[in-house]
Amino acid sequence: MKQIWTFLLSSGIVVATAVPSFASAGGGGEGEDILLVIARLVLQIGVILIAAKVGGEICEVYLKQPGVLGELIAGMLIGPYALGGYITIPRLGPLFVLPSTGGEVTGIPVSTELYAFAQIAAVILLFMAGLETDLRQFLRYGGPATVIAVGGVITPFVLGAWTTVLFGFAPSFMHPTALFMGAIMTATSVGITARVLSDIGRLDTPEGVSILAAAVVDDVLGILVLAMVVSISREGAVSLGALGMIGAKAFGFWIGLTAAVILLSRYIERFLNAFVSKGATLALALALCFVAAATAELFGLAMIIGAYAMGLGLSEREIAHRLEKALAPIYAFMVPVFFAVMGMLVNFHAMQGALMFGLVLSFLGVISKIFGCGLPALAVGFNRVGGFRIGIGMLPRGEVALIVAGVGLSASVINSAEFGVAIMMTLITTLIAPIVLVPAFQRGGEGTRRARQQNMVQEAIPREAD
Repeated sequence: MKQIWTFLLSSGIVVATAVPSFASAGGGGEGEDILLVIARLVLQIGVILIAAKVGGEICEVYLKQPGVLGELIAGMLIGPYALGGYITIPRLGPLFVLPSTGGEVTGIPVSTELYAFAQIAAVILLFMAGLETDLRQFLRYGGPATVIAVGGVITPFVLGAWTTVLFGFAPSFMHPTALFMGAIMTATSVGITARVLSDIGRLDTPEGVSILAAAVVDDVLGILVLAMVVSISREGAVSLGALGMIGAKAFGFWIGLTAAVILLSRYIERFLNAFVSKGATLALALALCFVAAATAELFGLAMIIGAYAMGLGLSEREIAHRLEKALAPIYAFMVPVFFAVMGMLVNFHAMQGALMFGLVLSFLGVISKIFGCGLPALAVGFNRVGGFRIGIGMLPRGEVALIVAGVGLSASVINSAEFGVAIMMTLITTLIAPIVLVPAFQRGGEGTRRARQQNMVQEAIPREAD
């Protein structure tokens, strides 16, 4: 699938359109039998589930690491850049094959159908995360999350652009190549962090809520950064008025959707409860989630933001617990496919072109989020433990960085070596986050200054009584 991103600034909002321009991976061409396409997709999902669950089992049971890490690595191993291209199925050809045009690899390295399945899984993941989030905590930490997100965008952007100039890949800080590498660094993929926090039962902690809220704001700010970079790369300048309109519409939609769902949650619950036939409540809840996700995409935001807003708005209602229980089997089936497909996007060969640049940028990718998000967290009520947890939680770039990098590559603003560097940074930050995040929550105690002070007072009272 070739992703063609068209950014329209004339209307004051970024519109991102993904246009598939090649047939399903497998080499059948545009006229391939639809039944073979479906058979390949079903087989791919089956192989992915086996690999993902085996990888997750090894990580959880034997390595004592989050299962999502095993799912990511499993995807890397069976993907088209590794073993997938060598697994040949009669009548279907290679199980996973790189899409190409004129002998040159193009686009996302999985079939259109499989990538769409993975994106639907991501929508379900964030809908579930929204249902599990404590709404009161979210509203309480919404302001601090904005401060954290601003630091988590500015710091990576500056360091990414500066490093690109330092290594000679761009002549100046304002060169489009430098700006694009900086934009790639700002990305945050909340899906991985949400999965880890959900698995360890810390999604509704102050740090967990702040991470998710900050990631939402980060997505909106990332749109502004990307719009600015694309405009500069194409026109050499950017209209501040147009940029302000983009930001106003993006923030307005996000806040408006979340507020609307919260205000209407009582009536949405009544509507869902009015259906008594088996499975109707779950089906209709998912339908509302998908409508919100699609609407968010039409407004230039990621689909997962709309899904999270819908889940968050319903999280305080009694029906949320029923939906969580009903969604559990669907979650267990679909979400591992999403993480495995993210692992399949990793191109090992593309990383070799600029290894040192990639290592330095990856190191700065880690540092920039830990300090860029962690230090602002200290200023809004978190202690050093909480600030570190938030910095690590904002660390993974995931598919968001890959999409931004794809925009730059398709526009010839960055070359294949720089694209490989972006993949390396994405891979390293995505793998480090779950490894460090779990022990960061398991050790260290409370993450906010107020909670720690309260604990110290409570501990001191018995001592005074003695």
